[in-house]
Amino acid sequence: MKALILAGGKGARMGKITKKNPKPMIKIGGFPTLEHQINLFKNYNIKEIIILTHHLSEVIERYFKNGSEFGVKITYFKEKNPLGTVGGIKEIEKELREDFIVLYGDTMLDIDISRLLTFHREKNSDCTIVLHPNDHPYDSDLVEIDNNQRVVAFHPKPHEDNGYFRNLVNAGFYVMSPKILKYIKKGVKADFGKDIFPKIFKKIALYGYNTAEYLKDIGTPERIIEVKKDYRKGKTRRLNRSNKRKTIFMDRDGVINKKIGLLYKIEDFELLPNASKAIKKINDSEFLAIVITNQPVVARSLCSIEELEMIHKKMETLLGKEGAKLDAIYYCPHHPDKGFPEENPKYKIECDCRKPKTGLIEKAEKDFNIDFKDSYFIGDSFRDILCGKNAGLTTIGVRTGDGCKDRKVKPDYLFDDLYGAVNFITKK
Repeated sequence: MKALILAGGKGARMGKITKKNPKPMIKIGGFPTLEHQINLFKNYNIKEIIILTHHLSEVIERYFKNGSEFGVKITYFKEKNPLGTVGGIKEIEKELREDFIVLYGDTMLDIDISRLLTFHREKNSDCTIVLHPNDHPYDSDLVEIDNNQRVVAFHPKPHEDNGYFRNLVNAGFYVMSPKILKYIKKGVKADFGKDIFPKIFKKIALYGYNTAEYLKDIGTPERIIEVKKDYRKGKTRRLNRSNKRKTIFMDRDGVINKKIGLLYKIEDFELLPNASKAIKKINDSEFLAIVITNQPVVARSLCSIEELEMIHKKMETLLGKEGAKLDAIYYCPHHPDKGFPEENPKYKIECDCRKPKTGLIEKAEKDFNIDFKDSYFIGDSFRDILCGKNAGLTTIGVRTGDGCKDRKVKPDYLFDDLYGAVNFITKK
């Protein structure tokens, strides 16, 4: 498999930093970002690399030459005129006879590429977009996927006022079939995320691969400082999915948002004070932030799956406006009690995902490779605490919502709210 690295941009937002040095050559930990990318590909036995250049291309070619010193084979294509993230690939389409990888050259990353490629093959995908939540979705181009991870919509910035969206951002890392090349016009400047994907996602098998691994662009001086700090601390490598991750699981109602009984109307959803601040604190640590919630409102026919997911989009949007993000939301729509005339029989079943059962936590573990012994469950009810205990997690109760008043199941710790609980965990 070949990897294409797009390294031709001028880095207009970087000022003097990229006047004599192209953005992909900015050093992180003493080595150019491009070198980190090439080493990552080599680690996964991807050794044929094409670098597409334009601005200060000679700096890149002089450093990497043919790649032999780095254990790979490197060739170059220099664009005469900048053609965005798309045009240069069309120019070399004769060299792309099988599936290939595309990566933006200003991205610092460390992800399990083997797992990404397995996902791509198992989905029989024509194009797989690597996605991740970020802390500024309000000014990002967002992607929407269904429960089978197929892309169903694109939401470019600026977003409409009062619109609610999943926090899934295009990371600028793709696995592509040559089939996609027929949708690209030769010699035309274009961008995959803005110009190509939104026009073709209904025509091809386009999937989104959601990951919580390390993926950050170095597009601004502030982000360079952040990435350098993360690399120095070893965070970049530790977030690779091959390493187990610590997680803070949270209930939703009464922990993140105000509890009003059965919440099924989107207008009734309201974040609790300091909830965004608490989740932002999780994000600043190396814990994952994952919601595990029972939502029997679907089984009771109070709302549909689509309406429930819109409530979750509102939650993600409100959190995102405060710079906070959730790595995943898992919900159980079922309820075991049958026989009510208004119920939705499809969801009135015994299941393994309704808390205090641990089905949703087990699914999260499979998705994220979670280390249970260093993970926590924060909740406001006996179901939350018992679920956490059943999974072998440290449990923390909060006095918001139901307040963990059922003393038959005692949490390991008790705090006033989510922020107090998270503050305790992250300081510990």
